[in-house]
Amino acid sequence: MSPYPEPAVVWHRSDDPSRPLVVLLHGRGADERSMLGLAPLLPTGPSYAAVRAPLTEGAGYAWFANRGIGRPVADSLAKTMAWFRAWLDEVAPAPRPVILVGFSGGAAFAGGLLLHEPRRFAGAAILYGTLPFDVGVPITAARLAGVPVFLAQGETDTVIPRDLLDRTWTYLLGESGAPTYARRDPGGHSLPRDTVAELAGWISERLDFLTRRTPPAAGPTTWATLTGATLPDRAGDRPTVSWTIPQEQRSDNSPPELHEQLFTRVAALPAVTTGPSAISVPGARGFMVERHPNAPLDAFLVPRVGEFAHLHPGYDGSVHLALPPALAADAIARGWASAHPLAGIRLARGMVMIYGPRTRAELDVVTGIVTASHAFATGTLT
Repeated sequence: MSPYPEPAVVWHRSDDPSRPLVVLLHGRGADERSMLGLAPLLPTGPSYAAVRAPLTEGAGYAWFANRGIGRPVADSLAKTMAWFRAWLDEVAPAPRPVILVGFSGGAAFAGGLLLHEPRRFAGAAILYGTLPFDVGVPITAARLAGVPVFLAQGETDTVIPRDLLDRTWTYLLGESGAPTYARRDPGGHSLPRDTVAELAGWISERLDFLTRRTPPAAGPTTWATLTGATLPDRAGDRPTVSWTIPQEQRSDNSPPELHEQLFTRVAALPAVTTGPSAISVPGARGFMVERHPNAPLDAFLVPRVGEFAHLHPGYDGSVHLALPPALAADAIARGWASAHPLAGIRLARGMVMIYGPRTRAELDVVTGIVTASHAFATGTLT
């Protein structure tokens, strides 16, 4: 039995269980009404619920006991997350899509819920806050693969410790595997209207994607296109990747000769045609095939032209491609890939950037990864 009372919830208009649900989570020392003003600025399609945290904090409320700003007490966070999930399971049983929007302390709470049970949520906005590190929720490689995140931070925020903001930024934009759309805003610990407007567009596009695209079928979990059907770990640290769009590899780039050999190998795959990419930067070369009847839309970056992958120009050398979700997550977890910020928003769920090969051994591995993307698009992946 929960030690906390039933949640105090304020709905923007009334709830419609047939619609997706967006849950608004306030900051420490505030209450549910402090977030309700966001709802009229967000898309009209979903239901909106602003929930009051269960712990008293000054004149307001908090989601967990603190051991320092942005550092939850593990047992306290675990109890309040269980309390919240019991409420959520009543008002929004699966498969009703749920998006969390948390500000400051509410961002840490949203992050804890997301990390604890990633598949439960259609996405989350982490606004001017930190993830809850070192409290027992899993923060592992590819933990959030396939779960879009909207991340906003203030460049001069002095409320949340900078080391926690930086750690959150680095994890979400890299190892987490989340397709993370990120903003760094001038100013401190407040939510600008420009950010709210961009959040509104992100929520709208995410929910529209879920309406247009059927959930993915269970795909392969092993690499039929690689020796031993296993992807090895990539050596060394991940390269620097831009957090803005276009997504580009900024360091540890592929030597020109390996870059060209990769193009030649992929262009030689069955039924592949090449040409300028229909979606990427000038100079990017696209790989196209005729769409197989068994291939889902998520097998393509640009379904109308059959573009399943493209190779960035030599100054970058990376490859963008579409993979089945389990293989995309594995490529991220083993250090070969970063999720694209708009995967599952405008683009295929399993769209990732594969880092350019640095050695001939890596050329073989990257070729195998791209060959899996080709097999996905041609209906031959087993």
